[in-house]
Amino acid sequence: MDRIRIRGGRPLSGEIIISGAKNASLPLMAAGLLTDERLVLTRVPILADTSTMGELLAQHGIAVEKTTNDGHTLSLGGPITNTEAPYDIVRKMRASILVLGPLLARTGEARVSLPGGCAIGTRPVDLHLKGLEQMGAVIELDGGYINAKVAGRLKGATIVFPMPSVGATENLVMAASVADGRTILANAAREPEITDLCDCLVAMGAQISGIGTDRLTIDGVPSLHGATHEVIADRIETGTFACAAAITGGSLHLTGGRLDHLGAVVSTLAEAGVEISETPTGLSVRRLNGLHGVDAITEPYPGFPTDMQAQYMVLMSVATGASMVTETIFENRFMHVPELNRMGASINVHGKSAIVRGVPFLSGAPVMATDLRASVSLVLAGLVARGETIVNRIYHLDRGFEHVERKLAACGADIERMPG
Repeated sequence: MDRIRIRGGRPLSGEIIISGAKNASLPLMAAGLLTDERLVLTRVPILADTSTMGELLAQHGIAVEKTTNDGHTLSLGGPITNTEAPYDIVRKMRASILVLGPLLARTGEARVSLPGGCAIGTRPVDLHLKGLEQMGAVIELDGGYINAKVAGRLKGATIVFPMPSVGATENLVMAASVADGRTILANAAREPEITDLCDCLVAMGAQISGIGTDRLTIDGVPSLHGATHEVIADRIETGTFACAAAITGGSLHLTGGRLDHLGAVVSTLAEAGVEISETPTGLSVRRLNGLHGVDAITEPYPGFPTDMQAQYMVLMSVATGASMVTETIFENRFMHVPELNRMGASINVHGKSAIVRGVPFLSGAPVMATDLRASVSLVLAGLVARGETIVNRIYHLDRGFEHVERKLAACGADIERMPG
């Protein structure tokens, strides 16, 4: 299994081109199940997760073709020939659940394994299932599978989420696009990736209003058609490289990065001493006069994203003073803390909060990645640590970050991938 070796202490300088968003690409690929015509997606990142979604769609009968030499353009199309999403594929990635709504809406049935993915919490799918039941589906759980059927077509319904759920919002907006009648999703999640999905569905012929708000109204249409859509830039990658610039005392231009997608990350980093400014082609990031401890609480968008919590904690570990990082989204997302403490960080976990007391420096050490975002936080720690850091189990990293070691090396980092 591959590892990443880092020798820290080098300020980063240069340009990083931000990849297309993983968390936008996966639901967009699932939307290919909603039509027999061609859906062409551009700027799709080359990741283990997008490859897994392509594998899943292929066994449903969808032809998934890379149509450019760089592999970033996918053409999806073809009739659905199989409505079962098997455990062997679904266990690799939680986003596999996103095929449930489209399969059920198109064919009237679906058998989808309960999903796997990172071990950062239970993340139940009950909101997905309850919403589909309100739209007329009959759902049973049997042998680790979700068995869903509907007589005829799904029916429009008013669905009020008890809490915003990104995955449930995505699944239900896709299903509602070809249901009978009007569906209203209230207290819907409003992450940029959901807006991107809705924009693509509209290009395919869906009728959706309220895009970008917490109340989506979908008037179902008989069928959708093909379209071409560009995936938005990855806001988590943008925030991660912003932290990389700040933690090394460098300066980076993040080409394609969007300030309006970062939400609370911008104000939190600014308070901590990091300047992020817009340019004609992206964002410029630099550290000002040292890093200062600032509290952060993860919340649904536009609050501070849970997917930036681990990276921000590394930043706070070398900031002046103390900070509290509180995780409200997932109950098991502090697994990176023991690894950071092995590198000399001073972090104490108390329930849902971690007290981070800044230290003068981190020290290189062998560490092990436990989940996707934790893995890149260890890379950030290695960039600033004295000595050599070896990050093991980087298959997590490959699920969500495209060529991270190449991008960092091009900006001056001493980093390389080594065969396991």
